[in-house]
Formats: sequence, C-alpha cells, structure tokens
Amino acid sequence: VLFFSFLFLIPKGKEYRIQKSELRKENLKHKRYENFDSEIYETLKKLQADNRHIITAFDTSFNAKRFQKQHKSFFSSLTLSEKTDVAKENEFSLYEVNTTSQVNSPKSFYDFLDALNRSDWIIKVNFPINFKRDFELIRSSFTMRVYAVSKDLNSSK
Repeated sequence: VLFFSFLFLIPKGKEYRIQKSELRKENLKHKRYENFDSEIYETLKKLQADNRHIITAFDTSFNAKRFQKQHKSFFSSLTLSEKTDVAKENEFSLYEVNTTSQVNSPKSFYDFLDALNRSDWIIKVNFPINFKRDFELIRSSFTMRVYAVSKDLNSSK
C-alpha cells in the first residue's frame, strides 16, 4: 500500500493540484471575457435603441415628392431640382439636391432645419445658404446632400 501510494498517488496528486490551479486561472480569464462581452453587448443595444431613428434613416431611399410634401409647410413655395446623379462615396449613395424656396421669415427656415434633423433621411445642408429679400418674402437657395446606404450592400445582408 505504501509502495503504491508513493509511486502513483502522490505524484498524480501534485499534477492534480497544478492542473486545478491552471483551471482556476483559465476560468477567471473566461469570466473576465464573458463580463467584457456582456458589457459591450449592453452598450451596443443601448446605442441601437438610442439611435434607432438614424439607423432606419440610412435604409430609407430618398423620395423628392415626399420630401416636398413633408416640408412644404415651412415655405410659401419649395422646389427641388436634382443637381447630379447618384454618386458613390464609400458605402453610401449620395444625392445632391438644389433647392429654392420662399420663406416668410428666417425663423421658418430655422424650423425647417430642425425638421430635417427629425426627417426620414440623413441630410446635410451645404453652405453657403443664399438669402435674398423680395418684397415681403425672403428667397433662399442652398444645396443639400442626402445620404443612403447603397442597395447592393443591403442585398448581401
């Protein structure tokens, strides 16, 4: 019995303790990575919830008639004319639109800019914005860019 315990049990016991300590270290690493993963996942879900409107705005294709219908209330007249065809810029399709409008006061134009932030599209208004007084009205003209994710990239998802 003593011969068996010194030859087999004691050396295997030492290996067992070494492997047990290594397993604890690996379990600690694994737990840290799981915690890190769950933190990142929670942050991702929070950002997706907070920016849901922006994420869906990238998927919405631009419709000039719908744009005019939505924003016509800010102007006495609003016309859009597409300046260039759709251009590729990285992974986004880019529309450049020239607009000419007649506003009653600069406040209605600024209200329009606020409404653009809540619209269904990602729109960037380019400077300069030209204002000209025409009797009781103020004529404004500016260019804006509408960003949308290219449809060929969406099809691969």
